[in-house]
Amino acid sequence: MKIRKATKTDLTAIIEMLANDVLGSQREQFKDPLPEAYLRAFEKIDADPNHELVVIDDELGKVVGTLQLSFLQYLTYQGGIRAQIEQVRIHESQRGQGLGKKLFEWAINRAREKGAHVVQLTTDKQRPQARKFYEGLGFKASHEGMKRHL
Repeated sequence: MKIRKATKTDLTAIIEMLANDVLGSQREQFKDPLPEAYLRAFEKIDADPNHELVVIDDELGKVVGTLQLSFLQYLTYQGGIRAQIEQVRIHESQRGQGLGKKLFEWAINRAREKGAHVVQLTTDKQRPQARKFYEGLGFKASHEGMKRHL
């Protein structure tokens, strides 16, 4: 298994994984060809040094997992850096084999390399299994998150 920076050619596999659950199927549009909005978003992420979109390949080179790691500079914590993990997915055929843990270990080590003092994530309340997984990795529900869709 190899973790690497995502390329434009990985987009189809990434969007397929994002769309392949109850919540993702309601908000993503996995079709051929992919909507142009995904390519534009990828290009912005790829060009920004504060965002790292990665994939994990299996032994045959097939993309079987992904996550995005973003670095947020802020003033608190004496100008600290916060690492945010988003859009974690493992292909349904590969779940339960330790790939998610491997991706998280990579992300946590990368956050340390970049000088982050905390790694954070959010998880939808409709995903209790994901929450248990994150807790097993040492994440704690220390804050109450809020959002407002625009």
